[in-house]
Amino acid sequence: MPYHRYKPAHERVEVPHTDRAWPSARITRAPLWVPVDLRDGNQALAEPMDPARKRRMFGLLTGMGFKEIEVGYPSSSQLDFDFVRELAAPGAVPEDVTVVVFTPARRDLIERTFASIEGLPRAVVHLYTATAPTWRDVVLGHDRRELRALIMDAAGHVARLAEGRDVRFQFSPEVFNLTEPDYVLEVCNELTALWDASPDRPVIHNLPATVEVATPNVYADQIEYMHRHLDRRDAVILSVHPHNDRGTGVACAELALLAGAQRVEGCLFGNGERTGNVDLVTLALNLHSQGVDPMVDLSDIDEVRRVVEHCNRLPVPDRHPYAGDLVYTAFSGTHQDAIGKGLAHHAKRAAELGVPPEQAPWDVPYLPIDPADVGRGYQAVIRVNSQSGKGGIAYLLRTRYGLELPRRMQIDFSSVVQRATDGSGEEITAEQLWELFHATYLAPGETGALAAWSTRETGPGSHEFSGTLRSGRTLHGTGNGPLSALTAALAADGIDVDILHYAEHALDPGRGSRAIAYVEARVDGATRWGAAQDTSVLTASVHAVLAAVNRVLADVPG
Repeated sequence: MPYHRYKPAHERVEVPHTDRAWPSARITRAPLWVPVDLRDGNQALAEPMDPARKRRMFGLLTGMGFKEIEVGYPSSSQLDFDFVRELAAPGAVPEDVTVVVFTPARRDLIERTFASIEGLPRAVVHLYTATAPTWRDVVLGHDRRELRALIMDAAGHVARLAEGRDVRFQFSPEVFNLTEPDYVLEVCNELTALWDASPDRPVIHNLPATVEVATPNVYADQIEYMHRHLDRRDAVILSVHPHNDRGTGVACAELALLAGAQRVEGCLFGNGERTGNVDLVTLALNLHSQGVDPMVDLSDIDEVRRVVEHCNRLPVPDRHPYAGDLVYTAFSGTHQDAIGKGLAHHAKRAAELGVPPEQAPWDVPYLPIDPADVGRGYQAVIRVNSQSGKGGIAYLLRTRYGLELPRRMQIDFSSVVQRATDGSGEEITAEQLWELFHATYLAPGETGALAAWSTRETGPGSHEFSGTLRSGRTLHGTGNGPLSALTAALAADGIDVDILHYAEHALDPGRGSRAIAYVEARVDGATRWGAAQDTSVLTASVHAVLAAVNRVLADVPG
């Protein structure tokens, strides 16, 4: 590959020398979120949103609690213009929400933009132009002085049109991250003065990593330089707009916040041109996972995803952080075992604290947040395929069917499942697991050779077992308990049975008053497990022994 054609970042990006403070900083509160799905995200779609999809997206964003929303590029198309005009209707925008409209630094397009917001109670007018050398030379044909004059002229026009209106100003030096820092600082400070920024009417300087070209620490250095040198800092909201060309958009945004940024523009699930804008969902839930209130509602993440997929006509991948179908799912056996134990420990800890599980501190292996926080259940947390182990299998049978398999039985059944899944490599559902468990361990005891049987206590520590085979032959044995009497009866009939392990428990109350018994037995030298369920513990125990015996007699593989 012709790697020699590309300059390394340090030859393209000028990074001011600063005594870095951001590496030791901490994010302790959410920034001002500004979703740009209706503008930047929309212009990246192969089929831009129609009015109905735009309205649905806007409703989603306001419902999630976003307070500032970029709603369009009204000078770019009649559709965008008309949508902004819809929002100007009384009651269309919640009282605590401010819309942002986007415009290039051209007088005619600025005027069209102001026409679109006529009647809106408040708005932010977002002025932009590209400032990086390649863009200046190749696209715009202006040197630094000429471009600065163009920006100041446009900004003055914005100020004049805003007189008497509740309009705030925003400026984006597009491709900030490839622009000379001293030039961006000069332009931004002149705009701060021109627009007469004050703490009660701050100016927004939005510094985009329009095309990501360097590691996130470089962007953080650039942001920290601006944060330290911007004039009237208390009258400026420092905003960032990272893209994801290198796959590190989220890291760029987080490091920028450490470096002094106060506002983040991005899209839900990272839609946008090329590899997309920074993902606001991931950023917000990253904060949530650190005990910081993200200040947006993602408690029903599946509904958020459904609306975004409908509006964008793009799928959210199964492995997308926090929102994908599989992100709270474990197939690996070791992961499943750890998660199952972690969930049990969490429930126990919640009970000890006397609080509901959803209020107890969260510390479960492999799950950075509680899936319930975002509206997910635990049903899909553990799923089984050929990579899975005993822990995941046992978890599914416990949570779906109330079975508490003994550890050695878990190991035995996992080998049964492994054989069943190895051929196809496909996932096996909880229902299929139950069917396989039933066929392997329960069914052999349900179709045994005994036509009738009974036990009775004949004296202290003495029991008697009597049974009749379907062939008519009778069985009889005595022992110190019902099961030892049964094994004695079987031994008298020529079947040597040694019970190695026995366990029983009540099944879930929702399944009625039933018990299940598990037996591991050595039968004529072969070891097998059997199980049975019944309203009587004794009956379940006897049939579990017979299930193990019949598996050996039928040469059922174990």
